[in-house]
Amino acid sequence: MLVGKRILLIVAGGIAAYKSLDLVRRLRERGAAVRAILTKSGAEFVTPLSLAALTEDKVYQDLFSLTDEHEMGHIELSREADLIVVAPATANIMAKMAQGIADDLATTALLATDKPVTIAPAMNLRMWLHPATQANLKTLQARGVAIVGPNEGDMACGEYGPGRMAEPLEILAAIEAHFRDRSPLKGKRALVTSGPTHEAIDPVRYIANRSSGKQGHAIASALARLGAATTLVTGPTHEADPAGVAVVHIESARDMLAACLASLPADVAVCAAAVSDWRPSEAAPEKIKKNGKTPSLALTENPDILASLAQAGNRRPRLVIGFAAETEKLIEHAQAKRAKKGCDWILANDVSPETGTFGGDANTIHLVSEQGVEDWPTMTKVGVAERLAARIAERLQEVGPGAKP
Repeated sequence: MLVGKRILLIVAGGIAAYKSLDLVRRLRERGAAVRAILTKSGAEFVTPLSLAALTEDKVYQDLFSLTDEHEMGHIELSREADLIVVAPATANIMAKMAQGIADDLATTALLATDKPVTIAPAMNLRMWLHPATQANLKTLQARGVAIVGPNEGDMACGEYGPGRMAEPLEILAAIEAHFRDRSPLKGKRALVTSGPTHEAIDPVRYIANRSSGKQGHAIASALARLGAATTLVTGPTHEADPAGVAVVHIESARDMLAACLASLPADVAVCAAAVSDWRPSEAAPEKIKKNGKTPSLALTENPDILASLAQAGNRRPRLVIGFAAETEKLIEHAQAKRAKKGCDWILANDVSPETGTFGGDANTIHLVSEQGVEDWPTMTKVGVAERLAARIAERLQEVGPGAKP
């Protein structure tokens, strides 16, 4: 329940603005007091009268309104709330938030606030995937802004992909989780692996794969935001080190295993790295030159990091989670992998080229556990990370200290 909680809802311009009305209704049903700021573009999609009727409060729109500023100025609006929610959060308002621009009532209130902020992005998939929007997203996350969604689906413009605003019930769940416990993993230790590994053939060549590290880095960041002391062991990626996370950079699978074992004990280990299964038996000391003959390459199997952590005896994390990146028989292979490795959960995902999972920003997860298979909707990798972190917190609280999930 949200009895007594004060929510400042900012409704920006976008077709998804109609969902904000349902969100207000559901917040009010749970006892929250909701006050709304409606941007000029937001008013093209929903009316002030509709918001006022549902919030049972005045709707604020104009930064330069003498009456509004006298009765409830932008400073009070931003600071009297327990939480600010921006839904929908357009590419425009996200950019302004990231750059500190305050050119209307909504952005001025956001810049003036000292309270937590949650946003529900909503925009065309091209706008969402644009490097500028992704850079703004990372900036906001680094500042502690919570992100809900976006989801993948049909767009009003006729395209399909990530960019749909999260449903009101999803946003409501995130708001309720915010007030339940801001740090459910406080006092817990988390270990996350991410990215590819590079297995040297000679000083300039190596065996690798297409992993970008986006999912593993997002998971480490999400766990840290929930209060876990998080160590990220990552292979070479272009991803920035997540804020508030201890990062260990490695090259090879053997380096990654050593770094993971050195990071124990931990309460949870999430093996999101795409570790090379094999390495050259011997790396050439000098660059291999072409001589008209095709060289042969003898391979040796790399250590199994997931299995090593799952079978670490009294140093085993209470919850060991792996990924199954497959191109066929997704669930069947994931179930077999979970049994073989001895881990608690497997997150199965299809990495066939047509899915765009490797290197992309979206992922479709199937959580395989002792209880069965749980199909998650297609989400951004940030959304997957937030959902997984919340599930980890719930699970660790359920099993209690010393118990195996």
